[in-house]
Amino acid sequence: MRNTGRTLSCLACAFGALIAAPRPALAGPPLICHPFDVGSAPLLPWGQGSGWNSPGRSYDRQRLVADTLRLLAPDAPVLARMENLRRATIYATADRGVAAELLAALLGRALAADVRGARDPLPWFDAGYLVESYRQARVIARWDMVAGTGWALPDGTPGLDGLPFVRKALELAGSSPAMAFAASLMTRGAAADQYRGLAAAGAPDGSLLAKNLRAVGER
Repeated sequence: MRNTGRTLSCLACAFGALIAAPRPALAGPPLICHPFDVGSAPLLPWGQGSGWNSPGRSYDRQRLVADTLRLLAPDAPVLARMENLRRATIYATADRGVAAELLAALLGRALAADVRGARDPLPWFDAGYLVESYRQARVIARWDMVAGTGWALPDGTPGLDGLPFVRKALELAGSSPAMAFAASLMTRGAAADQYRGLAAAGAPDGSLLAKNLRAVGER
């Protein structure tokens, strides 16, 4: 976690063009309180509880960044990325240093992809999804997981908006119903309805995405 503060400061300047004003908080934190069905995809270790907040008691949080980056491999499905980032966020609520390191790592991957001119949407999606998960986790963490990890806008104002990152991922992907589903959980009103419609249109009956859409709709 060395030089985390310096890394965040550099990344703030690099991503300044993607930052938007904070949006109103959702009535509930769907990115945190709703476990996603990912089938047999590999996930971070978890506890035996049946609820959404069941982190493994014996899990070493110092492994969280390395484990999360490993699981966010290029071939990992979007739904698995969502569940792994949900679990990672819950683990990170208990360790501000680990939370900062994970945030810097994922923002750094998006920056590296941008510098290379890569058209890969996944680094942008992962970074934006983590930011929004951190934002929504304030309800359960009782501390600001974005500003509290040392993040600040170029003008010094604490905060960061992950939705522009996810929108860029959607633009690069061309069509990703699963990413549209994720975006629907970050937005409200007409925007959420539009993203959910895109997700539903690309979710065949019986697919994991269809099951997750239905499960969220039943909550």
